[in-house]
Amino acid sequence: MRKILTIFGSTGNLMYKKLFPALDALIKKNYLDKDTKIYLIARKDCTLDDYIEEAKNEIQITVNWDKLIPYLTYIKMDINNIEDYKLLNETINNNEGQLDKMFYLAVPPNLFPIIAKGIAESGLIKKGDEFARIVFEKPFGEDLKTAKSINTELWNYFEEKQIYRIDHYLGKEMIQNILIVRFANIVFEQAWNNKTVESIVIIAKETEGVLKRGNYYDKVGALKDMVQSHLMQMVSLITMEKPKTFNSDDIKDEKVKVIKNLKINNDDIILGQYKGYKDAIKIYEDSTTETFVYAKACIDNERWSGVPIHLLTGKSLDEKKSEIIINFKNEDLNFSKSPNNKLIIRVAPEEGVNFIFNVKEAGLSERVVAANLDYCHKCNYLGNTPEAYEKLLLDLINKQNSLFTRWDEIETSWQIIDEVKKGKHELFIYDNYQILKEKIIKRNGALKNDL
Repeated sequence: MRKILTIFGSTGNLMYKKLFPALDALIKKNYLDKDTKIYLIARKDCTLDDYIEEAKNEIQITVNWDKLIPYLTYIKMDINNIEDYKLLNETINNNEGQLDKMFYLAVPPNLFPIIAKGIAESGLIKKGDEFARIVFEKPFGEDLKTAKSINTELWNYFEEKQIYRIDHYLGKEMIQNILIVRFANIVFEQAWNNKTVESIVIIAKETEGVLKRGNYYDKVGALKDMVQSHLMQMVSLITMEKPKTFNSDDIKDEKVKVIKNLKINNDDIILGQYKGYKDAIKIYEDSTTETFVYAKACIDNERWSGVPIHLLTGKSLDEKKSEIIINFKNEDLNFSKSPNNKLIIRVAPEEGVNFIFNVKEAGLSERVVAANLDYCHKCNYLGNTPEAYEKLLLDLINKQNSLFTRWDEIETSWQIIDEVKKGKHELFIYDNYQILKEKIIKRNGALKNDL
């Protein structure tokens, strides 16, 4: 069955920076059938040759255009004109019989309902068709109300199993590895509870500012951009109960259960905005949008009661780093001064796992010192490790939706963020990370070695 991938928003940054490189990699690895067609949809009036020349100037990596171009067809469309959708339908179908169709919306969220309606009313996707699916990028809404509104409209046109919602963090290698580290290693799974875990720290730091994304970011901020999606997904994977099976719905059932029990105390939140943020393009002069969030959360269930979960994310910080830290307790009075055991799952930019454990110092000393077991993920993978979008596109093509978010995951996380947004929080202006770090340590001194 011929596969058809149609991408709306083909002249945007996502197309150039993520989707083209991912498609190029899939072709190189022979994951894309030779007869697959990729339709590039945009409003710009140009030929495919013109489009390719522009794309070459935008894409920063080497792409094998000779192999990629035969898959491509460029189509100019007015997304507000139903007749254009009907013409697209005729072009795609072309009397070829049954097709496996995918529609990728690489566009801002406010365009989701418009394009979804056009796709449905033109017959490009028929509700319930198992060989047709539609893909949406985050953010899925701006709060619970708008997310529900978008989703209700989508359900008018498509069934839930036809809707693929992307959170690209789920495509990262070590995020996929979390469940393996947890459930395929009895040494960890037996100790994965409040009897042995002292705290959990989840960090996603960036060195860059908002760059040219000011128009988008100023309406969203770090809470909505990172905590509601990426960090909440990491929390759920690291704290969920073992699912009945490891199929998509059973995993998501457990993720939703644990997020429903997650609480963030408004007194344990620090918000910041980096100095110079308002100088970025399309930022309001009086903007109070946060570019940094620290929050302490807890999970109200038997397994995790009493274990603090520290969430930290921000822009224009000291380093680019994304990792999950599990701090284990040290309650043996004989070794009370020894370092705590620590498991670190490194998500980006380096991928791997560190386990910090205690040994006797070499030599005549009786001193206990920390040793490090280090697993480097990319060291064990020949060639470059797959990028997140490469994995997500492959799963989309193969109708594997484990790494895509279900509606109730999004709904539950928005409920938490909406509650946080209701609170009143001072906004700290920072010109270096040390200022924020000191504020956090003042409240939670035990965190000083993790930040």
